Amino acid sequence: MQNPPDLRPDLARARITETKRDGQPTIGMVSLGCPKALVDSERILTRLRAEGYGISSDYTGADAVIVNTCGFLDSAKAESLEAIGEALSENGRVIVTGCLGAEPDYITGVHPRVLAVTGPHQYEQVLDAVHDAVPPSPHPFVDLLPASGVSLTPRHYSYLKISEGCNHTCKFCIIPDMRGKLASRPHRAVMREAEKLVEAGVRELLVISQDTSAYGTDWKGRDHKAPILPLARDLGSLGAWVRLHYVYPYPHVRELIPLMAESAALGGGILPYLDIPFQHAHPDTLRRMARPAAASRTLDEIAAWRRDCPDIVLRSTFIVGYPGETEAEFQTLLDWMDEAQLDRVGCFQYENVDGARSNTLPDHVPQELKQERWDRFMEKAQAISEAKLAARVGQRIDVIVDLVEDDAATCRTRADAPEIDGNLFIDEGHESLSPGDIVTVEVDEAGEYDLWGRLA
Repeated sequence: MQNPPDLRPDLARARITETKRDGQPTIGMVSLGCPKALVDSERILTRLRAEGYGISSDYTGADAVIVNTCGFLDSAKAESLEAIGEALSENGRVIVTGCLGAEPDYITGVHPRVLAVTGPHQYEQVLDAVHDAVPPSPHPFVDLLPASGVSLTPRHYSYLKISEGCNHTCKFCIIPDMRGKLASRPHRAVMREAEKLVEAGVRELLVISQDTSAYGTDWKGRDHKAPILPLARDLGSLGAWVRLHYVYPYPHVRELIPLMAESAALGGGILPYLDIPFQHAHPDTLRRMARPAAASRTLDEIAAWRRDCPDIVLRSTFIVGYPGETEAEFQTLLDWMDEAQLDRVGCFQYENVDGARSNTLPDHVPQELKQERWDRFMEKAQAISEAKLAARVGQRIDVIVDLVEDDAATCRTRADAPEIDGNLFIDEGHESLSPGDIVTVEVDEAGEYDLWGRLA
């Protein structure tokens, strides 16, 4: 996945101050991939700002450009190579980092002119490469570290990365090879960052990692069996919306649900929203993926979550066309979707990834059949989404304002994460709203993925 075009320096509306003093070196950034990579980009830019570098929102104003790449899928690798080539063409001085940077020969084989290649979350090596390409020239009275760091997201929400790496061994995934085993940040460090973000005006914290529910399980002698639970409680006490992403359905996840039910009643805290990557529903497909294969028990868990927190919204992603997937296995997935009635769904067609064990599995599904199954799956998911949103017409709900333009204000409900879920639009009486406002609206229209409403 690529971040939206307005996060690219050649197209961006600058979200950081672009004042440039005489002699100040400037760096541009192209950030590709998932929100976890976006957090890495923010950390790199924050360090550079503290060292006296300016940040350019276009290629021509930068002394060098950092391209933070994605290497999760072969299509993402191709997109990263294209972005590197574009930066070389437009600027000429390019430093590559990120997941694809774990394969430096692959990058330099296509683009030998890049100045340096570093791997994922190798912040010091990126800074060293920048220093070599564009020596720093800090001003002791001007260049100060921003209190809340450099942000590539709107000021009212921020991603909060709580761990790096993953201990799962899914056959289709190479993230453990690129980013290593699970390494959780200390509880105090996460809370300190979260507190600073909220103090700086952030109204929504988006908790991310490769495996959020495994947070802290890599600590020896830990005080709590599931450290995500005390962390969630503490984050929920800060007064901001807290949204949990990439949550695997371990048994202890059910202990998060009462926190969500309490927050749903109060209107803040841990949002009643779970982003869980189920990937498939047929036990044979899941076994070939090397993932837990108890889809029927998962349905029981979903029923229990909804019983304890009726407002909970469930989001997931799936893979169709996985090697060996039969028509019967795919039909099981569609039937499971009918039962699960998930609120937000994404779907990917399987593709080989260099280094993934799934590449060598037998019976790969033809591309035309993958496309046909993707179409059928999305038709099912769309019908479920449309029915669920139609049921919200007439309800009063809280929304957070993301963007205010002349014709409408673009907002999100507690059921919608930025950039991946739907929106709620207010097209009358929105002129006094500002990004970050949390207001109550009455829903008066629903579409397949979006809502429309008016201020209540």
